[in-house]
Amino acid sequence: MYPPDICQTARMSRDKRFDGLFYVAVRSTGIYCRPICPAPAAKEHNVQYYQHAHQAALAGFRPCLRCRPDASPGSYPWLGAQTTALRGKKLIDQGQWREGGLPALAARLGVSQSYISQLFKRHYGIAPGQYAQFVQCQFAKQLLQQTQLKITDIAFASGFNSVRRFNDAFKQLLKLTPSDIRSRTSPAQQHINLFLSFRPPYDWPAMQQFLAKRAVDPVEWVDSNSYGRTFEYASCKGQFNAVFDRAKQGFWVDITLTDWSHLQAVVANIRRVLDLDADTEVINQQLHRAFGECLPLKQGLRLPGIWEPFEAGIRAVLGQQVSVSAARQLSKTLVASLGDEGRYFPRAHQVAQSELSFFKMPARRKQAIIDLARHVSSHGIDDIDAWLTIKGIGPWTVNYAKMRGLSDPDIYLGGDLGVKKALQHLPNINPEACAPFRSYLTFQLWQQL
Repeated sequence: MYPPDICQTARMSRDKRFDGLFYVAVRSTGIYCRPICPAPAAKEHNVQYYQHAHQAALAGFRPCLRCRPDASPGSYPWLGAQTTALRGKKLIDQGQWREGGLPALAARLGVSQSYISQLFKRHYGIAPGQYAQFVQCQFAKQLLQQTQLKITDIAFASGFNSVRRFNDAFKQLLKLTPSDIRSRTSPAQQHINLFLSFRPPYDWPAMQQFLAKRAVDPVEWVDSNSYGRTFEYASCKGQFNAVFDRAKQGFWVDITLTDWSHLQAVVANIRRVLDLDADTEVINQQLHRAFGECLPLKQGLRLPGIWEPFEAGIRAVLGQQVSVSAARQLSKTLVASLGDEGRYFPRAHQVAQSELSFFKMPARRKQAIIDLARHVSSHGIDDIDAWLTIKGIGPWTVNYAKMRGLSDPDIYLGGDLGVKKALQHLPNINPEACAPFRSYLTFQLWQQL
């Protein structure tokens, strides 16, 4: 948390780089805001600063209906907090609480329920269940303000099991009722449009060029100002199209989904794919401390994600020892041959049941793809390192799947040909000094080409 004097300077300047890093509560009005709120600035003696929105809510403040704190870019405090607590918070932010509550969260983190509860109390001042409920309410508020989904659909889409529980939690945590946000309901929709913000700067040209060069038609589509794709999540299918808005510093995202109950997790994954929650200034400060002027850093560089790790792994195997364009064509062939409707990337069980006879490639590589698909079908994707036991799957493939399929920020692809070429002109770089942001180092090196 920044000292109060820095928070005061930031809120008075309305600098968007601080958006989502702290929140401003005003005692005289009982409202908490983003530091970029356009309302007249309150006098400092009436102001209280909070690192997290849930802390302001627990203190009795209600969210501003003008600046909408729920719409601020996600803040991920990379440094200085306990790793397990951060992982737990991120999983809840992504909608994982609905998969089994505290027992499932603790099992996913490999710790006891009491231990993760202690960590949340220590670092965030709140129990995991309370935090999960706050995240659900914040997401519901965003849907109420930005879409015309029925309130009943919003209740279930944000993770509540009943409308009554949704109304009670909403009123308790946000000091508002859903009807305060929206006075009427509307017919059910097949698609919605949300605004997802980021913390500037954001190098869209670099992101766009990287995605366009590797886009697998018709699963993905890219133009000068947008990126979209089809996807499957759990038992539902959908697609999204994200349009870059530099002036508003975010993306307008149109989402189509067959089951709105998965919307929270889908939105979280779209944010990951577009890397909207990275604080690139903090990341570049770390890289700059490691190299000084040795590496000319691009500002606002993001990690382009792939929808899920299995797809990232398959695309990595298809890209072994061939050009980017050839790998892209192989992926298109796979989608056309095995993907549902010829427009969804195949799932693991679909690939596992095929002999891949439509591919003209070495039999060993075909078998590696089939074995990977069988492994994921049987064991899931919780342990990607286990892929190394599969013949034909090496460290580069595993790390690529982690970097793009999980958006792991600390993957250094030192064996990559492009990285090696870039390092020929930068001989003094020590990648270890860039932890925990070595994935961004990898992309910075690729940009040197």
